Amino acid sequence: MIPAEITDSRIDAGKAFDWGRTSEEYAKYRDIYPEEFYLKILDRGLCTDGQKVLDLGTGTGVLPRNMYRYGASWTGTDISPEQIEQAKRLSDDAGMKIDFRVVSAEEADFPNGSFDVITACQCFWYFDHERVMPKLARILKPDGKLLILNMAWLPFEDDIARKSEDLVLKYSPNWSGAGEIRHPIWIPDAAYEYFEMEYHEEYDVKIPFTKESWHGRMKACRGAGASLSAEELAKWDEEHRKLLGEIAPEQFEVLHYAAFAVLRKK
Repeated sequence: MIPAEITDSRIDAGKAFDWGRTSEEYAKYRDIYPEEFYLKILDRGLCTDGQKVLDLGTGTGVLPRNMYRYGASWTGTDISPEQIEQAKRLSDDAGMKIDFRVVSAEEADFPNGSFDVITACQCFWYFDHERVMPKLARILKPDGKLLILNMAWLPFEDDIARKSEDLVLKYSPNWSGAGEIRHPIWIPDAAYEYFEMEYHEEYDVKIPFTKESWHGRMKACRGAGASLSAEELAKWDEEHRKLLGEIAPEQFEVLHYAAFAVLRKK
């Protein structure tokens, strides 16, 4: 039985969270990666025609759905049944044939050499790396690639992001998703027994929002919709809408940075 809530001492000081609680907002407001994000993946020869790709922590299937047109055959897994339900709905509505499954990265079991590429977008730090890394190496084909991706707003350089983040911290003071700065994606020591770094890159992007879509994006973060009680979330929701009414125009951009790392199977 997959637990509805996740508790990890490395994250938010062990405060429980459940992405299923915010799946509707996640589906509506977190499909925000710019075209450049996907083109950089293609530039590395990844997730394209003829390849079999496994997307771990797929959430609502943002990565496979947006890259489906480039011809890879996709499988997506996630620990949250609600996230997978949204992923299936969105892909079915678009006429996409993607194999979505409810299973954690630690429990996912595929035959040896099943995939050319494994992706982990906005989720790699949640894994039990000692368990996961040998499994990923096993199910990758020879010279297979592990692609780790992330994108985050920059609160020390963007005023709207900072003030919105501060409000989340008011309700979730141990939220460890706050205070992001540019940096290469962290790779645990456990990975280097099975993989070697092939390439990494970090770059800035400006993401367009309306007040409503930015509010939805913030609500769908771990420190808000995925972890607050219904009463706390209602108070946060009211305060954040008021805040945006005071500081944000109807349309604006928020400064983010994106990062990716390509690891090659040894």
